[in-house]
Amino acid sequence: MSGPVVDILMYHSISKRGGATSIAPAIFAEQMAAITEAGLPVITLDDLLAAREGKARLAPHSLILTFDDGFQDFADAAWPVMARHGFRPIVYLPTAYIGRAEGWHGIADPPRALMGWGTIRALAKEGVDFGSHTVHHPDLDSLSEETLEAELVRSRSEIEDRLDAPVRHFAPPYGIAGPEVRARIAESYHSSVGTRLGQAGPGDDPFDLPRIEMFYFTDRARWRAHLAGRGAAYLAARRGLRALKGAAMKPWKGL
Repeated sequence: MSGPVVDILMYHSISKRGGATSIAPAIFAEQMAAITEAGLPVITLDDLLAAREGKARLAPHSLILTFDDGFQDFADAAWPVMARHGFRPIVYLPTAYIGRAEGWHGIADPPRALMGWGTIRALAKEGVDFGSHTVHHPDLDSLSEETLEAELVRSRSEIEDRLDAPVRHFAPPYGIAGPEVRARIAESYHSSVGTRLGQAGPGDDPFDLPRIEMFYFTDRARWRAHLAGRGAAYLAARRGLRALKGAAMKPWKGL
C-alpha cells in the first residue's frame, strides 16, 4: 500500500463478558501500552480527513481508536487507560439506547449497559469524540428511504444538541451500508467506518473506511508484531478466512 497507512482499530465492550465484541480490560491495557511503546501516533478521523485535503501530513503509520455502541465500560475501563496514554478516541452512539441496555439484534446475554448523557457530556469535555451509530441500531440496507433519513439525521441532531458540538463521523450498525446508503451517509457526515478488515490508505473511500477488529489481536506478541510492521501475512489470512465464511453463508442468506 503506497502512502501513509492508518490502522482504524475497532472496539465495542472492554469487559470480561466474552465473545468477539468484548476485550478483557487487562488485554486492552496491554494493547494500549504496546502502541505507546511502538511510538506510533494516535490521530483522529479529523486528522485523517485534513491530510486527505492537503491540510496536514500523516506519519507513515498511525492509528485511530474507535468504539461502537457507547457501553458504560468505555467510561469505566477504557477511557482511564487511554487518558493516561494521551489518546483521543471516538465513540459511535445509537441514541435510542443511551442510558439503557443494548436492545438490538445480536445482543449479549445479559444485555450490556450503555452510558448516559451525563457521562457522555463529561467525557466530551475531557477530549473524547462522539459520532453517530444511528438511533435504533438497524440494518440500514433494509430500511425505506424515509426511515433511513430519520435514522441518520435524528441521531446526529440529538448528539449535537446534547453536546453542543458538531457530529462529523458515522458508523453503520453491523458494518452494513451498500452504495445507496453510503451516498446518503455522505450527505450528512464527513466519514463512515465499516467492518471491512484492513488498513486504511489514501485510496480508500472515506465513507467505507476499513477497520481492524481488535479481537484478532488479543495475543500480545501478534499485536506487537503488527505494530512493528510484521503483521501483513496474518491480516491477509484473517481476510481470507472471512471471505471463505462469507461465501459459505451466501446460499442461506434470507432464510
